Amino acid sequence: MAAVNSVLWHSWVLYSLLLSGIVFTVWSRFSQFHSVTHGLQVLRGRYNDDSDPGAISHFQALATALSNTVGLGNIGGVALAISLGGPGAVFWMWVVGVLGMSVKTAEVNLSMLYRNTDDPDNPHGGPMWVVARGLQDKGVVLAWTGKVVAALFCVAVLVATITGGNMFQAWNVSNMARSYFGVPTLVTGVLMTVVISLVIIGGIKRIGAVTGRLVPVMVTLYLLAGVYVLLVNRDGLLDALLLIFRSAFAPAEATGAFIGGTVGTAFLFGMKRAIFSSEAGQGSSPMAHCAAKTREPVREGIVAGLEPLIDTLIVCTFTALVILSSGVWNRAADVQLENLPTASEAGGSWVLPASPAPEVAEGWVLGDAVYLVVQAELNPLSGNHHHKLSGSIVAADDGSFLIEWQPFVSQAPPVLNDAGVYVTHVGAVLTAKAFDSALPGLGKWLVTIAVFMFAISTMIGASYYGEQAIVYLFGSRWTGPYKVLFCVLTLVSCFGFIKTDMQLDGLSGIGAGFMLVVNLPILWLFSIHGMRAYKDYLRRMNL
Repeated sequence: MAAVNSVLWHSWVLYSLLLSGIVFTVWSRFSQFHSVTHGLQVLRGRYNDDSDPGAISHFQALATALSNTVGLGNIGGVALAISLGGPGAVFWMWVVGVLGMSVKTAEVNLSMLYRNTDDPDNPHGGPMWVVARGLQDKGVVLAWTGKVVAALFCVAVLVATITGGNMFQAWNVSNMARSYFGVPTLVTGVLMTVVISLVIIGGIKRIGAVTGRLVPVMVTLYLLAGVYVLLVNRDGLLDALLLIFRSAFAPAEATGAFIGGTVGTAFLFGMKRAIFSSEAGQGSSPMAHCAAKTREPVREGIVAGLEPLIDTLIVCTFTALVILSSGVWNRAADVQLENLPTASEAGGSWVLPASPAPEVAEGWVLGDAVYLVVQAELNPLSGNHHHKLSGSIVAADDGSFLIEWQPFVSQAPPVLNDAGVYVTHVGAVLTAKAFDSALPGLGKWLVTIAVFMFAISTMIGASYYGEQAIVYLFGSRWTGPYKVLFCVLTLVSCFGFIKTDMQLDGLSGIGAGFMLVVNLPILWLFSIHGMRAYKDYLRRMNL
């Protein structure tokens, strides 16, 4: 699974998407400008016409697409990018986010041109319709090729939505509720299953109505909390912004919990965060936008360009600034060891003896992850000789807590500069700690509520994408059984037999990666048609 993901998400695939963003930005003469001007006019209903084919409004279509992109990645993914790539990752996240706006416009334009409106009140669209319809008159071989590629894309959609868009979300929420509040995972699973079923069984009109209300509320709630934290940490806000720009073009120095990062790692993790968050180029959101009520395909494409703006440039940026201004990403050591352990070589790696765990304010829980900062051979990720030597909390025979250190693989022995131990805060936990720095308890409650709302919205959006894949593969009569299965899997993921989310994340990565690999060639193959329609629309609208 890891090997397949490494191929599908290879750096060259990501660079291809980045190149696509540059080309479509120049080719469209900066479609981003029209998205933030004309696109906002469209959202306000200036061009609405109830007689147009479609099921939902432009705003509801955008909200449905955003429901699948504004999710756990906006909370935990940004924290991970900063932890690994440093503050400079935020700058490259912005760059890719801006370029992603043009990719969104291009791919939605194309899907709108080829969407199926046989039933005007319930249209269908997406890359599968583009490649199948685009090649159907190009000879028997190409026609069959188009159908096969479309079918493979639909299979990838189902894999991604069922695992990452459904089970991964439910698993994370149920485990967070159990960890923070002691709520059994099955109880959370039942609640989420009921909520999801009540929404998705009603079809795209109910999905659009719910997401049209839920997405603005959850984003506003999160941003208001972010504004509060930034006001509290306002003295460090300017420094955080300057650090973002400096670290984007120069290696980030090691400070406290952060071991440092190169310009390359900042670029790579920032780019990945923007791509994962906005889903630009994956071909997912065109399926939601194709349900919009309009006779002008390009109009919805221009609206779609607002997705990366809201998701990446606004929501992800707030998370990043909260983390950086709070200082939790490069905080001082949480505790100090009484004695520095000495490493001994064993079978090509270095082993530290177990250390008595110093007391912490919140108390230890078995399995808690910690690390020491050590110096050894050159670390290509940090660009220096700093490394993290990981450990976990275990129980001693007398009931006390010990830190059991993992073997450290290095040709040079690890050298401990000090006895500082850092508690490992991964993803959403680091974000929660940043909010807690401004108001104790804010992170715990805000992140829990936000994760629940973001997960629900993601599951709703993902269910519709999977439904569109089922419609293409088997026809509308199979959407009912699909929805039942989707809800059942929501509950099943909370039974407790899934011990780690890595398997779900791996499967989801394969599905989403395959979507990207398939959709980019489709986008390039038919881009001339989409761009011709785009420029014709601008001419007719005097834009």
